[in-house]
Amino acid sequence: MRVLVVSTPIGVLGSGGGGGVEHTGAMIVSGLLGRGHGVTVLAGEGSRLPEACAAAILWSEPGAPQPSWQHRPRQMPVEIPANGLLPRLWQRALERQRDFDLILNLAYDWLPFWLTPFVATPICHLVSMGSLCSAMDEAIEAIGRWQPARLAFHTASQAADFALTAPPQLMGNGFDLDRYQFVAAGDAVLGWAGRIAPEKGLEDAARVAALLALPLRIWGLREDESYAAAVEAMVPAGSLQWRGFLDTDRFQAELGHCRVFLNTPKWNEAFGNVVVEAMACGVPIATYARGGPGELVVEGRNGSLANPDDLDSLAAAVARAGLLDRSQCRRWSETHHAQPVFIDKIETWLQQVLNLSC
Repeated sequence: MRVLVVSTPIGVLGSGGGGGVEHTGAMIVSGLLGRGHGVTVLAGEGSRLPEACAAAILWSEPGAPQPSWQHRPRQMPVEIPANGLLPRLWQRALERQRDFDLILNLAYDWLPFWLTPFVATPICHLVSMGSLCSAMDEAIEAIGRWQPARLAFHTASQAADFALTAPPQLMGNGFDLDRYQFVAAGDAVLGWAGRIAPEKGLEDAARVAALLALPLRIWGLREDESYAAAVEAMVPAGSLQWRGFLDTDRFQAELGHCRVFLNTPKWNEAFGNVVVEAMACGVPIATYARGGPGELVVEGRNGSLANPDDLDSLAAAVARAGLLDRSQCRRWSETHHAQPVFIDKIETWLQQVLNLSC
């Protein structure tokens, strides 16, 4: 197959601004390349691909970043900024569509969903988030009614946010587990990773770490500096260890030494990449029983579940998780989330869409 992968218009690839979509895109691109498919990536100007994707062609376009739906009111109308990157990406995609068998959209934005029925080359959408706004719900559900095979989701809880007319196609996510080193015993420190933004719930992890008198190491892009400062003010000085946004190799080298990894989303997280990354290093998880992370964690196997937004329940989950066999966490990631498992699903899905469109 000749596949054009259109990335997120929120940030340039390699910056961390695109969140989990950057990881997902890299896994798809390198995985499809490894199976002999031709892959071109279309992204914002200044983007860079990881070494494993070096055989892909990278096209880039300038333009103003698209506002994330995560930070907009639910009834907000669709907005595209002047000189916006989003329309530039899709103008390029439509101009060159005949060079490809399929177009794979990774962006959670209205325009590519709306365009889909009118474009000759099949556009497939790996939906990266749950329900955030009425405009996106309508766009996603319209594709689900028209040709449900064009949609895929990461988890069942994510897909359940939408009124779909057919059982959802669930992809999970994939990881190059050779890049994650297993650490048999953790240090007396907890871990948390993600964009530093209110919907990620860092304040809950900080408070629980303080309650347990353990330091909390934090990795991620400081998207909201005022929020980060407010979280730091909630706990005793020195409780939080800010590590910044690191590449995978440096991140996993530090992550593996945590006793337990906390995941505290305030919303219906579609998957939870960092949860699997922690498991791959042998770190058990303590997470709220909510969204994708609530599906990824099996109580007593790879972590423990807490009642959503209940700090006492989360502290108890940390205590239970810290007693687990760390090798079980690694094995779980190998069985369920290795890159080949993910690419099997992606390849089957794309081929299905191609067959339906012939």
